[in-house]
Amino acid sequence: MSPRQDIDIRPIREDETREWTRALHTGFQLPPTVSDADVKDRSTYIVPARTLGAFDGTRCVGTFRSFPQQITAVGGAPVAADAISNVTVTATHRRRGILTRMMAKDLAAAKERGDTVATLIAAEYPIYGRYGFGAATTAAEWTIDVPRAGLDPRWSGPEDGGRIDLVDGDDVRKTGPELHERLRRAQPGVVDRDERWWQVRTGALVLDPASWTEPFHAVYRNAEGEVEGLLTYTVDDHWGDVKQPLETAKVKDMIAVTPAAERALWRYVCSVDWVAKVRTGWRAPDDLLPHLLPDPRAARILTQADLLWVRILDVVAALEARTYGATGTLVLEVVDGGGLCGGRYRLDASEAGASCARTTEDAELTLDVGELGSLWLGDESAVRLAALGRVREERAGAASLADALLRTSRRPWCPDIF
Repeated sequence: MSPRQDIDIRPIREDETREWTRALHTGFQLPPTVSDADVKDRSTYIVPARTLGAFDGTRCVGTFRSFPQQITAVGGAPVAADAISNVTVTATHRRRGILTRMMAKDLAAAKERGDTVATLIAAEYPIYGRYGFGAATTAAEWTIDVPRAGLDPRWSGPEDGGRIDLVDGDDVRKTGPELHERLRRAQPGVVDRDERWWQVRTGALVLDPASWTEPFHAVYRNAEGEVEGLLTYTVDDHWGDVKQPLETAKVKDMIAVTPAAERALWRYVCSVDWVAKVRTGWRAPDDLLPHLLPDPRAARILTQADLLWVRILDVVAALEARTYGATGTLVLEVVDGGGLCGGRYRLDASEAGASCARTTEDAELTLDVGELGSLWLGDESAVRLAALGRVREERAGAASLADALLRTSRRPWCPDIF
């Protein structure tokens, strides 16, 4: 085995895409064979300068990729993010500092570019806290027992003058991006979607024909004909032993920019003939869904867990980008073992806006940069973190003030895994 210093970590060359992809497949427990189609497709969207490989000789033993992203801060402002994905280290080369070196290289480049935060979806919880990331949003998935829900089985459409229409992939690619942008402008934690995202999810770009199932797409239009919601779902083919339909509808995506759209689309999918259960896909943990049903207990939680992780790269830019629901001043001591944004900062916040700057004033609240990432989108509680010993009050009441300033009335949500 090569010594640690002999592992070469660098951006890949174009002719190394196949070898890098093989290492990626190995790390994700996928068949290591890489097809020409996979190499061709991957070459269309990866940026070699932001695609790192760890090489032991000519063999790639670690992968790491980042790409530009926009994430919505509290209040609706888009924030430049360094989105991190495709992170693996081959099992033969673990515990040799490979991930630490790849992460340090990428975050330093992101800081130099002027990105405000870095984001990722953590496959395993314990890994990324040591690099300054904090769990910033939670996602939940429910399964709905349709017969128990208490809904009227004779329902034939919205009662508010709106309507539900089934559309095809071409229609979704025309209306979906603008609808998603409306959601992104209103919902903290939502990230942008590029053209390729829509192509893959609507069948315009099929990477694996053997596993592709064309979904149904339903849109909700309000009484004026404006599209306010989009639902994408599949249905399995399961019948009971006595010729009884027991099918499950699986929601792949739902965008609703009004409560009326959300109510109508859930009602629609629960009314599809033969559907006995609905799996909701990833939703916000405080989704309206359970209480849209006459019997909320018909919606049972399958999963509730952390989803989006945030790493603050620029404290001033991050805190000034968001809005606040109260007025107050808080001095934060931010501890950053990565050396990217540690220091003492004074936040002056009000409903009219906020200013943040480095200061020499006495700190009122001391916290790791990862905990600041957890607090930034408004989901976590500083009081709760103080009780857990993860933040320290230097002045009594500072954690409560942080909650009054930072927390949001509705929880942030990221619907996408990247």
